[in-house]
Amino acid sequence: MKPNKFFAVHELVSGGISQLPDGSFKYHEGQTPPTEEEIETKLKELTDAYDAQSYARTRRTLYPDIGNQLDALYHAGVFPKEMADKIKAVKDANPKPE
Repeated sequence: MKPNKFFAVHELVSGGISQLPDGSFKYHEGQTPPTEEEIETKLKELTDAYDAQSYARTRRTLYPDIGNQLDALYHAGVFPKEMADKIKAVKDANPKPE
């Protein structure tokens, strides 16, 4: 999820916070509210980190399902014998319907 002001404030204070309907925050447990400048600085830091991972979020949706990846590796014979034997036992006990 793309960072927003709530996440920035949450990162800056310890303990829980609540965001009120008007967008302001309610601080709990004697927390010291951060300044607007501290919030904006933290939000930029979080947003930059989020943006730097854009490629990973795109790749995640394009990769084949992990089960299909593992099945392809199994059929290619690249698993160690011990793991291949375990997978074969599961496949044998639960065959695909014909």
